[in-house]
Amino acid sequence: MPTVRQLWTAPAGGEPMEACDSVTAVANGGLRGDRYFTGEGYYSPYDVCQVTFVDSRALARIDEEYGIDLTDGRHRRNVVVDADVVDLLQVRFRVGGAVFEGTRRRPPCAHVEQVAGEAGVAEALGEERGGVCADVVEGGDVAVGDELVVEERYDEPEKLAAAIRERYEREE
Repeated sequence: MPTVRQLWTAPAGGEPMEACDSVTAVANGGLRGDRYFTGEGYYSPYDVCQVTFVDSRALARIDEEYGIDLTDGRHRRNVVVDADVVDLLQVRFRVGGAVFEGTRRRPPCAHVEQVAGEAGVAEALGEERGGVCADVVEGGDVAVGDELVVEERYDEPEKLAAAIRERYEREE
């Protein structure tokens, strides 16, 4: 079963990521204390992910292939799990006491590289290793070591349409 390996938040845009043993996910908001939850993220309010997930194995491959160790949080993602996070897109999943819905990929940008302070970070993360965004559907606590459990896959167009309608109704 996939588990949470690391948790990260940053108090404001451009600030270093801080490792956490646990975080509180707030429905329709993100992670309490994180820059995007408080509206202080670099891309606020235009390109916000409530929570970002990245695969720990992708980070290990970056270290092997590029010699860049991002396990110190310079990847700028909130939740590091040992699962292929692309498989979480259009999926409702539980981590600890919170429920998330994978919404879109989160490819790296020049800002990630600038904040990381190391050339090649954006290229190393690339489209396939940059992680994904997720919305918080149900709030709750998430801790290192919690299991990631898929609750529902929206493989059928009707299920996906219903989930999208529900998401928009929550936001209104």
